[in-house]
Formats: sequence, structure tokens, C-alpha cells
Amino acid sequence: MDGLASVPPAPGHVPLLGHAPALLRDPLGFVASLPARGDLVRLRLGPQTVVMVCDPGLVRHVLVQDDVFDKGGPLFERLRDVLGYGLGTCPHSLHRRQRRLCRPAFGADRLPGYAAVMTGTAEETLAAWRDGQVVDVPRELATMTARVALAAMFSSSLPAHVTQGMLGDLDAVMRGLIRQVITPSPLTKVPTPAARRYRRACIRLRRSVEQVIAERRRDGGDHHDLLAALMAAHDPETARDDQVLSDEELTDQVVTFFVTGADPIASTVAFALALLARHPEVERGLHEEVDRVRATGPVTFDRLPALELTGRVIAETLRLYPPGWLFTRVLTVDSDLGAAHLSAGTVVAYSPYLIHRRPDLFEAPDAFRPDRWQDPRGPHDGYLPFGAGARMCIGERFARTEAVLALAEITARWRLVPVTDRPLRCALSTTLRPAHLRMRVVERA
Repeated sequence: MDGLASVPPAPGHVPLLGHAPALLRDPLGFVASLPARGDLVRLRLGPQTVVMVCDPGLVRHVLVQDDVFDKGGPLFERLRDVLGYGLGTCPHSLHRRQRRLCRPAFGADRLPGYAAVMTGTAEETLAAWRDGQVVDVPRELATMTARVALAAMFSSSLPAHVTQGMLGDLDAVMRGLIRQVITPSPLTKVPTPAARRYRRACIRLRRSVEQVIAERRRDGGDHHDLLAALMAAHDPETARDDQVLSDEELTDQVVTFFVTGADPIASTVAFALALLARHPEVERGLHEEVDRVRATGPVTFDRLPALELTGRVIAETLRLYPPGWLFTRVLTVDSDLGAAHLSAGTVVAYSPYLIHRRPDLFEAPDAFRPDRWQDPRGPHDGYLPFGAGARMCIGERFARTEAVLALAEITARWRLVPVTDRPLRCALSTTLRPAHLRMRVVERA
């Protein structure tokens, strides 16, 4: 008998549905309550048993031992509907080859070029804002970061209707994905209107990318973008037929980058703006820093180190609101995890949000304190916004660069003021998003 029986159950179990209603009703509150039950806590999602890992040391063990705790479970089963077997969702057996092939596209030598795309796209977005205008911040930033992702992937402009279609499909996928993940597997097949919209968006998004790749093959021109880097990648460490990415693999990688490289960055910057508006002393310091840096010219990639406070604001925002708040893995062999002996096939889950809010790791964990990152080493032991181990997000530097540059560009021109006194709330999504965050943009002198 395995050790599942020794793992305490979470409260709030409902017959047939398990803990899905509790997760849908208050996902963050529910996961944040679990450490009080123990280092490991047992959940039910319909017929599926999931072991939530609440201890930071055990979470790191799961992440580092990625051959034992492989990508899988409800989250990745649903993610593969749209991402296929890209770098973020593929099993351990495929990961190392894919990582080697994708690494050149995210090399340090390419970041200055990507940074120029980031600032240029931000400037276009901000040029449309007007003093006193009330904007839907998450939606505005989601459009901006999605355009950055498209420009980084495809340097030549896509037709307007293709761009708009991909932006709309991305939004539909992100909104529908979390319900697909939490809903018990048999019920995901029920053709509700929401489920149909989600599946149609998944299909259209992949087809759009397939068409772009096919056109690039026919074109044969010299493009300096992420897709070109992926198409040119060569891995001599693998068998001859597998030394380059196939068209299907290219589609998986491009869709993965688009889905994971747009919405999370937009959400991070939106949360940062909301937090700054609630902490005027930090906002003043950031304005002073941005003004000082921009006084001698535009913000470019090589001037990022001067945006030190801006970087700390992003780091602290990622701690409070990590975009990826819930992940699952599957045991490939029988293994001990803490005090429990678990059988192969057991699904385990972990939540960076849960770990980041532990008071034994972070003093005043619910407080916004960018100064906690003044030590370059930082409180890193429980800091997991990009994962850890061999499967740590390959786009970490891209994401941090874009978030810092976007925040700097926005705050250089505008102050964003909340239009209500309501507390900051999160929307239900696979990515943490601010809910109903509308702010008034006030032009800075």
C-alpha cells in the first residue's frame, strides 16, 4: 500500500466533484490555507487524487528531480491541447534535446534586439493614451505584450487580420484554460458554449502559426527573429533525423512562447502598477529613478542595470503574484516524498503563490516591500516565479527584461490612479491576473 492514506485530506470535499468547487470559488485562498494541514495535503479533482506539496524544500526536490517528477497531471494534459509537446509541456525524455535546440533563440546576444522591439511596441501603445483616460490595464497590457511576442517571433509584420485573430484566440485560450484544468476530466468533454469557444480558439491559434511557418519555408529569406533562430537551430548531440526541429515541433515551440510569453508579463506589469498606486513612497522613488535614467537618453538594454528599483519592484511583484500559481507533476517511479511513500502515477502539485506567502520564508509575506531585494542574493530559497532545476523557464531573462522596460516606459510618461478604493483582487485564470483593474492615466509633467 502506498502512502496516500497517510497524507491528510484538504477540507471542503464535495461528492463527485471533490475540491474543484473550492478551487473555482476561491483558488488563492484555498491553496494558501493548505500549509496548516501539513507539508503534503491530499486533494480530489473529480476521480483524480492530487498531492499538494506545501513545504519549500520538498517543492525544490520535486523541481530538481524532473526525471522522477515529470511534467504531467491535469494542468499539463490541458496545456497540451494548445501547446502540444513544446519545451514547457514535453516529458523529460524529450526535454534536453528541445532545450538545446531552443537555447540559441533566447541567448544573451539576442536580448538587445528583443529589448528594442519591447520599447518600440510600448511606445506605440502609450502614444494612444490620453490624459484623464480610464483604461482596462490588464487588457491594454495583454495586447501590448502579445504584440511584442509576435514581433519577436515574426520580425516581418503579419497582416492585421492575422494579428487580431491571434490576439483574440490567445485571450480565449487563457480565459478557458483554468476551467479546463480544474474541471474533472470527464466533464471537460461536455460541449458547453465556453468549452466550444476554448477548443475553437486552440485550433485556430495553432493553424495560424502553422501557416506562418509554411510561408517562412517558402520565403527562404534572411529573417532575424525568434522563428529564424528556431528554424536554424542544430543539435549534433542527437541522431541525424532529430538534429533540427520539425514543422510540428516548431509550431509547438512558437505557440508555447506566445501563450507563456505574453499574458504572464502583462499580468506582472499590471499588478506592479496597481501596487505602486497603493504605495506612493515607492512610486515616487521609481519615478525619480526612471527620470534620472531617461535624462541622458532612451532606455536601452545596456541601461537596464541603472533601473535598479524598477527591477526590485518587478521582483517583489513576482513574489506576491507569480503568474504561474499552480503546477502539477506525475511520479514516474515509486518514490519517497517527505514522510510519504508514493506510487508511480501519483499526481503532485505545487503553488509558487503558496510558497511565496509563507511567513517562515518571507517577513510580512503579504506586504509589498521591494527593499527586501536590496541584497543581490535576495531571499531566494523559496522564490520560484520561474521554477527551478533543469526545467527552469528558458525565457526568464526575456520576461524580466520586458517587464522592467515596460514598467519604465509607462511610468516615465504616466501615473496610473485607481478609480475605486476596492482591494486588489485576482481573476480566475491559469495566469494570475488582476480582476477589474481600471485605472485613470494622468500625464506626468
